[in-house]
Amino acid sequence: MKKLLFLCMSIATLVSCSKDDDGGNGGSAAAGTIEASVDGSSFASMEIATTAVEQDANGATMIRVQGSNSDGEGMVLTIMGFEGTGTYEINGSGNLLTNAIYTETDLSNPMDTQTWLAPYDESVAGEIKVSEKTDTNIKGTFSFSGKNEEGGTVKEVTNGSFNVGISEF
Repeated sequence: MKKLLFLCMSIATLVSCSKDDDGGNGGSAAAGTIEASVDGSSFASMEIATTAVEQDANGATMIRVQGSNSDGEGMVLTIMGFEGTGTYEINGSGNLLTNAIYTETDLSNPMDTQTWLAPYDESVAGEIKVSEKTDTNIKGTFSFSGKNEEGGTVKEVTNGSFNVGISEF
């Protein structure tokens, strides 16, 4: 009886285990968009105003995913030294190769644009997880704390995801 119970528990344990690779699950962004929560408010880019760029220079690859919405809000995620799917830490203590920016532009006065940047000090400010990368598309999730240089305010960007077509230069 003990062997049967042990066997059943072992099978239940194996069946319930799941693997989460370094790139995560890819999030829920619609095709061609970036989605996130910014201090609890929803952000969703327009497909027509969203793109990803991949550039190779001197053996290093840079990926930039960016998008904006009709309210003047924008998101930019940059990974310098891209090496495929996985987690890229937004870290101010030496790895300035991965960064994230959230912007708010006053549409009636475009010169009045506020920017929140991560990283903004020596600590870990967030991460970008790339779950899928093909020649034509990149998909993943992100979160970060960005600081405004002018006012010193911090915005929390959470539950971010992207599913964006790539332009290659």
